[in-house]
Amino acid sequence: MSPAAAVIAVDHGTKKTGFASTDALRTAQWPLEAWHGPGDSEELLDHISSLVEERSAATLLVGLPLNMDSTEGGQARAVRVFIERAQARLKGVEVIAWDERLTTREAEVLLREAGFRGEDMKARRDSWSALVLLRDWLESGEPR
Repeated sequence: MSPAAAVIAVDHGTKKTGFASTDALRTAQWPLEAWHGPGDSEELLDHISSLVEERSAATLLVGLPLNMDSTEGGQARAVRVFIERAQARLKGVEVIAWDERLTTREAEVLLREAGFRGEDMKARRDSWSALVLLRDWLESGEPR
């Protein structure tokens, strides 16, 4: 992976998927618009392919929903299947699974601090969760 390439973070969901991105130098991160639709659809992969191309991303960071005891449950297994499909589809893009425990809770805190409430907060939560995931990974030194 080239160090000067964007990263796209994904908070994968069954009905809505949130996204966040960095710039190529990793100096800024921001939430992107969430995608509404089935998490196992080809349309979601089409959307991600478009984001990767549009932002010249070399890394797709996917939140892995682990249980609090670090085990993988049913949702984590579904995300692993999604990751396999994304890897097969996105040639030349590194796809990384990253522990997403507590990202939604942290995203809700950030949204409240930013003044969002109710439906506004709910509409932004998935992409802000992806933003928290992305920041956590960056702050951890971008481990593989």
